[in-house]
Amino acid sequence: MVEKTTRYVFVTGGVLSGLGKGITAASLGRLLKSRGLKVNIQKCDPYLNVDAGLLNPREHGECFVTQDGAETDLDLGHYERFLDEEMTGSSSLMSGKVLLQLIQDERAGKFDGDDVQIIPHLTGAIQGWIMDAAKGFDVHIVEVGGTVGDYESLSFLEAIRELGVRVGLNNCAYIHVVYLPYLNTSHETKTKPAQNSVRALRGLGIAPDVLVGRSELPASNEIKKKLSLFSGVAEEAIALLPNAPSIYTVPLTLEDSGIADVVVQRLGLSVSSPDLVEWREVAELATKQYDTNLKIGLVAKYMDNTDTYMSVFEALKSAAWHNNVSIDIEWVNAVLYDSPDADISSKLSEFDGIVVPGGFGQRGLEGKIKAAQYALSDKKPYLGLCLGLQMAVIAAARASGMTDATSFEIDPEGPHLVINTMHDQRDKLQTGGTMRLGNYKCKLEAGSLAARTYMATSIVERHRHRGECNNEYRDRYAEWDIRASGINPDNDLVEMIEAIDHPFFLASQFHPEFKSRPNRPHPMFVGFIRAMVAKKA
Repeated sequence: MVEKTTRYVFVTGGVLSGLGKGITAASLGRLLKSRGLKVNIQKCDPYLNVDAGLLNPREHGECFVTQDGAETDLDLGHYERFLDEEMTGSSSLMSGKVLLQLIQDERAGKFDGDDVQIIPHLTGAIQGWIMDAAKGFDVHIVEVGGTVGDYESLSFLEAIRELGVRVGLNNCAYIHVVYLPYLNTSHETKTKPAQNSVRALRGLGIAPDVLVGRSELPASNEIKKKLSLFSGVAEEAIALLPNAPSIYTVPLTLEDSGIADVVVQRLGLSVSSPDLVEWREVAELATKQYDTNLKIGLVAKYMDNTDTYMSVFEALKSAAWHNNVSIDIEWVNAVLYDSPDADISSKLSEFDGIVVPGGFGQRGLEGKIKAAQYALSDKKPYLGLCLGLQMAVIAAARASGMTDATSFEIDPEGPHLVINTMHDQRDKLQTGGTMRLGNYKCKLEAGSLAARTYMATSIVERHRHRGECNNEYRDRYAEWDIRASGINPDNDLVEMIEAIDHPFFLASQFHPEFKSRPNRPHPMFVGFIRAMVAKKA
């Protein structure tokens, strides 16, 4: 059997960061998949971290977890939502991972005494990781993090240049995403930064086949002509992407630009006609004006970056659209309510529902406990995600009289650690390496709110957490007016809890947001939205 040839699409960025390379890569992936191709996407990040588990969420946004437990960049969340495919750890590659393996190989004598160098050893290793991730796919899209000109990105850029030679340039397409600033004083879009970025990329030996020009405002076709003249990229291979009303309209804008066809022709692919019916429905829902609006309070602790809870926000939005409502999400800083005399109830009374998402560390925990206590007493729809479950259990225990109920993060020596670490982890609480990560099974109690929400009694969900519900207190849950409605069948750990007498108080130890899709919103988020709609009616 002849092994099929995988084609590669490399996406780089220029001028400045944050242009939307990830959305561009994911959008192109969706368009190629719609043409009947088997597509994979990989993010190459220049950070010296081994994975994204220890990156600061305030600076880098959420840590997205794959089914196999890899802690990755948030762009993998975009990849999964746009392709409607589950990624694996092979789709995330950081410099630290490559360097660690390279050094371990050198120490093990695998280079037979040769000098170990950036070229060819490091760049060759990067190519190896990329080609391994590409196996079995028609097209493998590789997004290179950072910006052309960054020192830390040079190894990856050289690696993809060499890879083009290695597999044949006819099997590769290079896409460069650039910024087109608009000057209000002269009322014109400027191309010089983009020109310089293309020149810098060419100086590294990579000639882009496609240019994507990002801008705040729509740019005219004259800009295409000018970019083509000074970059050497054909006009039909230049797409202009102004700010979109929703990220879910970007694939359709790219489709209208003809870029997907340019890539298909460049790579010599045989494809079917694009089927974008479902995606057009998603884009329509994302941009529709709704008659009913819900106000949701997100009781959070990482307030510096709107990307910190990216998957949670996207899951809430898609669940709202599919219930024919819009939502406003307001951040509530949990840290402000940590002190004993701080009252959170007046703030939370403004909202139709409360979400308490994940997080680590002591800061803001008491504020989150108060939020869960308020939702319990006021019968307010509550959705707890990971840490949101842990704080809900403490809230229920305290409300029922166990006022010193606590978590190992708040007080490791507390008298009633209703949230604690697993026994085999208590002596190794260093950061990293002590968490449950990735997919785990969960059995739901028949007839419970959880089972009704999922319309199932057996599920698989993704985890990223260190703390667990302490099973020593599980027989007291009924006294606290909660029940453990979801249990892991393999390790007997609590996966879901719910309030016994409450319209919707549901929390999970796992992160359901990672499995939500714009075309298939996650059941927990759908149930949460429906509970708010019902209460508002």
